[in-house]
Amino acid sequence: MLLTEQDPKHDLAQNLSEEARYWEDVGRHWSRERPQGLWRRHSDAVNLALLRRWLPPGRTGRLLKTDLFDEASTDGLFPLLERRSREVWGMDVSPQVVRAARARHPRLQGVVADVRRLPFRAGSFDAVVSNSTLDHFERREDLAASLGELGRVLRDGGDLILTLDNLANPVIALRNALPFFLLQRSGLVPYYVGASCALGGLRRLLAGAGFEVVEADAVLHCPRVLAVFLARLVERRGGAPSQRRFLRSLMPWEGLGKLPTRFVTGHFVAVKAVKRPAGRVSTTAKEGEAFCGKSR
Repeated sequence: MLLTEQDPKHDLAQNLSEEARYWEDVGRHWSRERPQGLWRRHSDAVNLALLRRWLPPGRTGRLLKTDLFDEASTDGLFPLLERRSREVWGMDVSPQVVRAARARHPRLQGVVADVRRLPFRAGSFDAVVSNSTLDHFERREDLAASLGELGRVLRDGGDLILTLDNLANPVIALRNALPFFLLQRSGLVPYYVGASCALGGLRRLLAGAGFEVVEADAVLHCPRVLAVFLARLVERRGGAPSQRRFLRSLMPWEGLGKLPTRFVTGHFVAVKAVKRPAGRVSTTAKEGEAFCGKSR
């Protein structure tokens, strides 16, 4: 039994926090109108390429994905995750998103949950995939608490593959400094973006949560503002061949990930981290604890 006794399997729609209700509304709107569908297909392709590189070779055991927005909107990452693990669990704070994802992928084990308070026993998972889930909180303290929970439910030696908005990218730093209502009105950011960090800060947070970073990279290098705008035009006015050509035209931008400037051009910072055995403390763990106390 993965779920703890205090968190039984039931629909939590009647007991959502204000924050969870916001994401429930986003999920309902997304499932009804499906904005930025073509752009999300490109985002999926970039994340899939990263996972093919970093997932453990062969098939791992039980894997957790920390949100299901991808799987509710498109095929998402589930087909690859299913091939590379014996059992895939997915969670999301929005019941609507969980229902939509499970309708698309019946073999997915879907749970309504908050990543800061996971309803799983310690050491339940062999791997965790968290792509741009933890960068939607207002405070870095929530980001740090989420990493602590992921460390708790991951077995010793288990892998965490994580991406966050990359604050070393000046465009992302500027976007995060702007009022959200302006970003939402522009249509470029249809949902709330929150606290995040660059690679150095992320390393310290992970160390404080009991992880050791073994690989780091930056992904999604195309100019997003322009690409999202063009994707809308192609999706509305172009047929399937035009859409395929457009998607192919975006992938060469990922070649920037091979350059020394990748952590400036990448939209997301990406890390593969391993959970350290209990009692083994990283030399940067205390730095991580101090860093977690700082505000955004």
